[in-house]
Amino acid sequence: MNQSLNLAASCNTAPVTLAQLVFSSAEQFAGRTAIEENGESIDFAQLPERVMAFTRGLMAMGIQAGDRVGIWAPNSTDWILAALGIHCAGAVLVPINTRMKGLEAADVLERSGCRLLFIQQRFLEVDYPDMLAPHRPASLEHLVVLEGDRPQSPADLTVTQFLRSAAIIDVQSARRRALAIGPDAICDLLFTSGTTGKPKGVMSAHGQNLRAFREYAKIIGLVPGDRYLIVNPFFHAFGYKAGWLTCLIAGATILPHAVFDPEQVFQRIARERISVLPGAPTLYLSLLAHPQLKQTDLSSLRIAVTGSASIPPSLIERMRNELGFAVVTTAYGLTECGGLATICDPQDSAQVIAGTSGRPIAGTEVSIRDPHNQALDAGQTGEICLRGFHVMQGYFQNPEATREAIDRDGWLHTGDVGRLDEAGNLIITDRLKDMFIVGGFNCYPAEIEAALIRHPAIAQVAVIGLADARMGEVGCACVVLREGAELDEGQLIAWSREHMANYKVPRRVCFLSALPLNPSSKVAKNELRVMLSDPVSPESTPYP
Repeated sequence: MNQSLNLAASCNTAPVTLAQLVFSSAEQFAGRTAIEENGESIDFAQLPERVMAFTRGLMAMGIQAGDRVGIWAPNSTDWILAALGIHCAGAVLVPINTRMKGLEAADVLERSGCRLLFIQQRFLEVDYPDMLAPHRPASLEHLVVLEGDRPQSPADLTVTQFLRSAAIIDVQSARRRALAIGPDAICDLLFTSGTTGKPKGVMSAHGQNLRAFREYAKIIGLVPGDRYLIVNPFFHAFGYKAGWLTCLIAGATILPHAVFDPEQVFQRIARERISVLPGAPTLYLSLLAHPQLKQTDLSSLRIAVTGSASIPPSLIERMRNELGFAVVTTAYGLTECGGLATICDPQDSAQVIAGTSGRPIAGTEVSIRDPHNQALDAGQTGEICLRGFHVMQGYFQNPEATREAIDRDGWLHTGDVGRLDEAGNLIITDRLKDMFIVGGFNCYPAEIEAALIRHPAIAQVAVIGLADARMGEVGCACVVLREGAELDEGQLIAWSREHMANYKVPRRVCFLSALPLNPSSKVAKNELRVMLSDPVSPESTPYP
């Protein structure tokens, strides 16, 4: 390792920026593996040099502190190195959902003002640069192609060319840039949809992220030497902040996993001695259903973290008894609070872990409030509101939406409905927003409706989430056709797959002569839910 990359003095205090974290973890955990993928390992001591190569490359491309830089790629070592390189350059990371189509990604890139994008050449049989090309915003100056060798524009580079360009920036200049970043500097811009259907960029700062996930690492008991298989996508806080960032904080080994395949995950646990495996309940159900469960050595498993769906206490017990997890917990958070607000104590009973989302992390307040924004007592149901150090800096270039989300007293109004039990555990009962969760992916009806209404045969549409035996929930599109138009379920689903990310595609279509309306002339979605309350069978259209 280049010794000039070390901090001048050992960090005696906890790092407050991701740049400080890169250097301090190199000192603290030297000799341990930071990232392991496809037979290649990166020691913590090697991490600064590898990260600074990306930082220097960005500086060579003219990226300044505060500029936005995107990543549109599956989980990989390069994703982490690029992200940390962005952080150390003082730029703002903008992760792009790999399930997005070209137009959806272009919208995020344009509204964030991304100047450069790290992009995968091909993933799941999709050519990402080709998909983006017709919609590429003028503000996007450069693509850096990961695992590919054919940039389309003279302004675009392969990752090899990009790293070669770093040579014009000296190491000390990059180091000075990295260590000049303050804890209040914006670290990332994660886009999340809301009731308007238009994704909004959530701004989080370096210090916020580190403080929250240092607490998370402590609660779940992550320690140096743990081997953390990250199935959750890096574009989401669960895979990024509760994933590889937490590993860097605790000295655990990151093992990226690009596509969830139950068989591959099962094999990797045994072969690579995985000890930490967070994920949606469907992940653990697939492991429990594996025909080789009793014949396979899963004794390395130690920590599980889940959420996103209702969980029967029996699943928690089976995860402990049949999969061997010593630590099983559930958590609650949303992008607007960095992805973490409450978490169960792993020592809690299966009933508490399955039926609640635990108590607030240190430095966080939870308040249940009525429609007049008055606090309610324990046991009463209302909107879940959060206040604390981790609440977002605001929505990017959207002060009006920020004011709607965060009131004058600093309470973040989540749009989720719940109550607190006598022990202070949060119980989520419903959503003010109509979001539903498909296999761990958040789906926002208004966003899907905005896409479906572009179909020439559709006059009106409302989307709701329905219970599904396999996926937890799936989308159902309630459609009113234009007069004289013809359209069937299969045709609309096929059209949807061409125009939106697969997890957003409705798995069921219901054709109606009219949508039910409430007295305010808004679609009465509760009536639709009652009308369509029969669970979708396990044989419904498969989730790709």
